[in-house]
Amino acid sequence: MLLVKDLVKHYGSREALKGISFHVEEGQIVGLLGQNGAGKTTTMNIITGYLSATSGEVEIQGINILDKPKEAKRCLGYLPEQPPLYEKMTVREYLQFVAELKGLRKGGIAEEATRLMEQTNILDREHTLIRHLSKGYKQRVGLAQALAGNPALMILDEPMVGLDPNQIVEIRELIRSLAGERTIILSSHILSEIETLCDHIIILDQGRVAAENATRQLEAEHSNQKQLRMVIKGDKREIQRLLRETELLKRYSYIRDVEQGVYEFQVVSAMDTDIRDELFLLFAQNQMIVYSIHMEQMSLEDVFIKLTGKEEEA
Repeated sequence: MLLVKDLVKHYGSREALKGISFHVEEGQIVGLLGQNGAGKTTTMNIITGYLSATSGEVEIQGINILDKPKEAKRCLGYLPEQPPLYEKMTVREYLQFVAELKGLRKGGIAEEATRLMEQTNILDREHTLIRHLSKGYKQRVGLAQALAGNPALMILDEPMVGLDPNQIVEIRELIRSLAGERTIILSSHILSEIETLCDHIIILDQGRVAAENATRQLEAEHSNQKQLRMVIKGDKREIQRLLRETELLKRYSYIRDVEQGVYEFQVVSAMDTDIRDELFLLFAQNQMIVYSIHMEQMSLEDVFIKLTGKEEEA
């Protein structure tokens, strides 16, 4: 679907992109992350044809956007951080204008505008001036214009920025409804939304790809394999004695009472191998019930901080 190969971009003497490469499969929702200045916006602007690259290649459905920009852009829908809205137009007027720009035949323009409004649930605002819409509705109109022409690839830059919690839920559900029908690249500072929506993550750092993988695999890949969480039923003092005396562990710490007689602990393995079976047997032999035992999983936020050294600004 999308191939980005050895992408380099210079702004004068500054090298914003330093040979970025990645491949996006058809139907994926991909999160593009990076701290400010990492190269996210530059990468998206080059993919959409808004900027030219110093060197490298971008192909959308096998079409090189630098060699055949008009043909490649027919496959592309773009929602920038600030939606390109003409606020003196009504919603219908604007979407018909966008459909015409996308090269639709005149006989199908009104029908396309109706389809876009139905898909983004804004048909009840078709005759409203855009300047009178709420932020959430304006964002929906922005998504509608990105969907004009039914593009195979959509680039969404900060689609939740400035929205209240209810509006974020609405836009999230709208984006999720588009999944599978088309490929989506989504950039956001709201890491929880990226984690919820995206099945694949690309993290940029200082103009390079710092990590790329399926969301859950990326989190598992960077998790601390020696750190475990255990929930155990039994006498608290006896549990602590076993944890303290076993050679399986380097250290442990009490977390909380889950319920009466059930306790949660964090433990750190002294071994380089998986010790979950041995820990389970240790407590089973002492007539204690292990309710759960699992390796600590890093969140996307934890992975991001680990790889870039800086937390995304919420």
